[in-house]
Amino acid sequence: MSWRGPAFHHSPEDRGVTVKFRRVSLATALVAAAWLAGCASTRVGEPAAGSATAGTASSQQSAQSQVTTVDAGSPNASSLAAAEQGLAPVIYFDFDSSLIRPEYHGTIDGYAKLLRNDRQRRLTIEGHADERGSHEYNLALGQRRAEAVRKALQLLAVNDDQLEAISYGEERPAVQGTGEEVWSKNRRAEFRLQ
Repeated sequence: MSWRGPAFHHSPEDRGVTVKFRRVSLATALVAAAWLAGCASTRVGEPAAGSATAGTASSQQSAQSQVTTVDAGSPNASSLAAAEQGLAPVIYFDFDSSLIRPEYHGTIDGYAKLLRNDRQRRLTIEGHADERGSHEYNLALGQRRAEAVRKALQLLAVNDDQLEAISYGEERPAVQGTGEEVWSKNRRAEFRLQ
């Protein structure tokens, strides 16, 4: 006696019900996942979106941004080396973007020339994000920004072994505070020459 599959067989109608059940289950799971992904976390001390203080807080934020420099110490050696070459030690990105803006193409070209002319030099590209978004998302966004710069330098004939791309996400803001003026200064990639 040979085995020919399961001891029971489904009728075509039963198979149709099973397929429909699986589709409904999948659709329900997708809706639940989308709903959970859409749930934004609120930081402690921030008013909820619908609360009475939320309108006051947001109007105060838009009326005046708080700007506080975090690390106002003396410039580091890599900043000085970049400045000697006339290169900016940082470039900025648009909101939720890792595209290098055209005004920074000259900066990327300058670093490429510097690295091609001195193969002993190394460059660490640090990607950063503003505080909006989850911690994990901002780390990934910072990494995409650093990788975008690394890939641009590779396209300009810089050796990959001279480059390192890392992300700090929102962990090392250049400026503390809230508002677009502050956030735009934190969406950046910094260059650290060695």
